Amino acid sequence: MPMASSDKQTGKNRAFKQSLGHAWDGLRALFHYERNFRKHLAVGSLAIIAGLILRLTLNEWLWLVLAIFLVLIAETLNTIVEAVVDLVVGQTYHDLAKRAKDVAAGGVLMAAIFAVIVGALVMLPALGRWF
Repeated sequence: MPMASSDKQTGKNRAFKQSLGHAWDGLRALFHYERNFRKHLAVGSLAIIAGLILRLTLNEWLWLVLAIFLVLIAETLNTIVEAVVDLVVGQTYHDLAKRAKDVAAGGVLMAAIFAVIVGALVMLPALGRWF
C-alpha cells in the first residue's frame, strides 16, 4: 500500500536508495545530537592527519582505521541502547535501565582503550622512523 506524503514509514524499505537515505539520516542524527560521537570523530580525524604526516605503512593504516571505526561503532551502539532504554522507561529510574546504559558505555570505553593502545603501537614506531 503506498504511503501518503504525510505518513511516516513503518514498514520495510522498498529500495536500496531508501535504505541509504535512512542510514544517512542516522549518521546525521549521530553527528548532530551526540557530543561524544563528534569528539570521537575529531580525535579519529587527528589520528588520520598524524598518520598522513608520519607516512604510515598499509598495515599500520589498517590497524588505525580499524581502531577508529571500532570506537565510532561502539558509540553508535551506545546511542542506540540509551535511546531504546529511554523509550522504554522514560524519566523513571530502573536498575536494569542503568545497567544497560552502563554496560553500553563500558563497551565504548573498551573500544577507546583499544584505540589508544593501537595508536601507541602504530604511531610511536612511526614517530621513531621520523627521527
